[in-house]
Amino acid sequence: MLLAFHKPYGVLSQFTPEPGSAFRTLADFGFPKSVYPIGRLDADSEGLLLLSDEAELNQRLLHPRHAHEREYWVQVERIPTADALRQLQNGLVIQGHRTLPCRAQLLDPQPEMPPRVPPIRVRKNMPDCWLALELVEGKNRQVRRMTAAVGHPTLRLMRVRIGQLRLADFPAGTWRELAATERKLVLG
Repeated sequence: MLLAFHKPYGVLSQFTPEPGSAFRTLADFGFPKSVYPIGRLDADSEGLLLLSDEAELNQRLLHPRHAHEREYWVQVERIPTADALRQLQNGLVIQGHRTLPCRAQLLDPQPEMPPRVPPIRVRKNMPDCWLALELVEGKNRQVRRMTAAVGHPTLRLMRVRIGQLRLADFPAGTWRELAATERKLVLG
């Protein structure tokens, strides 16, 4: 079984609560007992999260040697220059690890996103914009660290695609089992 979940902001990608944490967990969403998350999204990130009862999918979808793409839309402070985008694409050294090359581009047109609760911080004199980043690896808080390293801190982060499966239009907090054709979009 392979499930797609639109993880909302403020939800941990685990079933067990962290001691003292105010964040909700996956246990709050009525998943079948046998599934576990494939990968993770931080509590302050949103978007597509897969869950499965098939243990072999974890390695197949997450190990960088399989080059399985994940696309993130990232709202950042200021408008990145072509040089900043090139730095993201070429890979950066973050915490002693060089990130793999990726695709990075300014989204044009900028997407209309539903408001987040709580809302992101807004500065009247600081423009922001949305970028698309396509990665084949996923170190802890990697996207946030990458954008900060090029001078554009992340304000909001949403995973919109895994493989060729898009988040599409299903509402935050909902999940569904993937049909055979959708599984092929994820697995290739």
